[in-house]
Amino acid sequence: MKFSELVRLLEQNGFRIIKEKGSIRYYGKPGWNNLIRVDYHGSKEVPKGTCHAILKDAGIKK
Repeated sequence: MKFSELVRLLEQNGFRIIKEKGSIRYYGKPGWNNLIRVDYHGSKEVPKGTCHAILKDAGIKK
């Protein structure tokens, strides 16, 4: 999965960018206490462990 696909998946589940500093983006949504940190690198592939950790933090089953 590419970073852009991961971000699209987060946005489809109601997450929006809360803050951004350089290539690091923090996503959140109403009713969700934790911010989801994504080190955005566009068309590069997300490492498998990183992808699973981000989806788990976001409560998304893939």
